[in-house]
Amino acid sequence: MKLLEKIQQLPLGYSEVHYNDKKYGVTKSEFNSGNSFKIYAEELGGNNFISLNYYCTSQHEILKPCEMPEQKVIHFLENYSIIY
Repeated sequence: MKLLEKIQQLPLGYSEVHYNDKKYGVTKSEFNSGNSFKIYAEELGGNNFISLNYYCTSQHEILKPCEMPEQKVIHFLENYSIIY
């Protein structure tokens, strides 16, 4: 599944997901007329976090991790599951 599809699965505002057998609180906001996203996920009761911006232009999709390796962000996006 493409990263953009996983980002779009997350609801705007606050939600909770499972990732690596732990629960994370996730905040998703959109900007640039809904073509770009900011995601911040924090392990509940822990100290791990994921932070990224994702930009969609007419020619490219650009992932910008915030102060962490890109692979960490990609692994989170590919492997989280939403808690319903």
